[in-house]
Parts: sequence; C-alpha cells; structure tokens
Amino acid sequence: MIRLLIAALLLVTASVAAKDKQDGSHVQPDNYYPRVKMETTMGDIVVELDRRRAPITVNNFLRYVDKQAFNGTIFHRVVPGFVVQGGGYTPEFDEKSKFPEIFNESGNGLKNEIHTIAMARQNDPHTANRQFFFNVNNNTSLDPGREWGYAVFGMIVEGGDIVDKMSEVETEYSLRLNAPNVPVEPIILEKVTLLPPF
Repeated sequence: MIRLLIAALLLVTASVAAKDKQDGSHVQPDNYYPRVKMETTMGDIVVELDRRRAPITVNNFLRYVDKQAFNGTIFHRVVPGFVVQGGGYTPEFDEKSKFPEIFNESGNGLKNEIHTIAMARQNDPHTANRQFFFNVNNNTSLDPGREWGYAVFGMIVEGGDIVDKMSEVETEYSLRLNAPNVPVEPIILEKVTLLPPF
C-alpha cells in the first residue's frame, strides 16, 4: 500500500514538474501541429508548426510566442527569391533578449521548400535561438547534406502571398545593423498569437 502511495505521489510530482516547464513543451502539449497567427504591417500569416518532426525547435518557438517576445519585432533581412528573416530585432535595430541556443533538427526530413518556416543560425550548426525565416523559393542549398542544414519546423497555411510581397520590398544597407538587405520601410511583426487547436 505504501509503495502504491509513493508511486502515485511520484507520478503527480512528475506531472506538476512537466507543467511547470517553461521550454515551450507546456504550450498545447498534446497538439502535434499547433498553429500561430502572425499579424504584420503587410498582412496576416498563419503558420502550422510540426512538433512531430521538430519538437525541440517548435517548443523553442512556442516559448517565445508564449512570452509575447516576437511582438513588435521586424523582418530585418529580405533577399528576393530566397528568404524573409525576422524575429530578432526591434524597429530601432536593438537586439531582443534570447533563450539558450538549441540543437539543430535539420535532419528531420522537412525540406527548405517555398513557404516553409525555418530557424536562422550562425555558422555553428547549433546556434539557433529566436530568429526564423520564411523560404520564398525551394532552397535546397539550405537542406542538410555533408554539412548541417537549416531546421525547417513548419509551413505557411495562410498568407503565402503576404510573404511573397515582403520578399519584393525595397532594401538597403543598414549602417546601424551593419548588414545588407534591410527593408527601407520597416516590416513589423506586430503580434504573434497561438490559435486554438482544432
């Protein structure tokens, strides 16, 4: 009887600990394909995330959504026919705080195809944290081969035309960011909302 009570207590404790985790796994934990709505100054985008193929990446992304940490950021890098990247800077080009870097899940079978969402990173493969990008072409060069690729973790289900329009805006070299391909007129990610499961 005592053993049963101890086992039950351990189960309850483990369950509470899992709920207290703030790594994103607590956000719709039973939903393998959560959806988020991105409200931008150019229109709305709905993205379906793939937690089955990219659990670490999706949980990481969802914890930023849960903390409203993407709200008020910009799409700071736009390369026509390639990518639209954002999630890391304010309109004043101040870098936003970030959680620790995550493991690269680029070998999950998802490809950098048009209208997918993937994690941006530095040269080191395991340096992704908060910046993401939309593929606006079939970018096979970003898929893994002999080297690590860029981890795809979802796809656009509404608003692909909005992202296509983003990819065509006028860009310039930004002295403040010390980078090319920065939109002349800021594209602001005003709000990211987790949609109810269906």
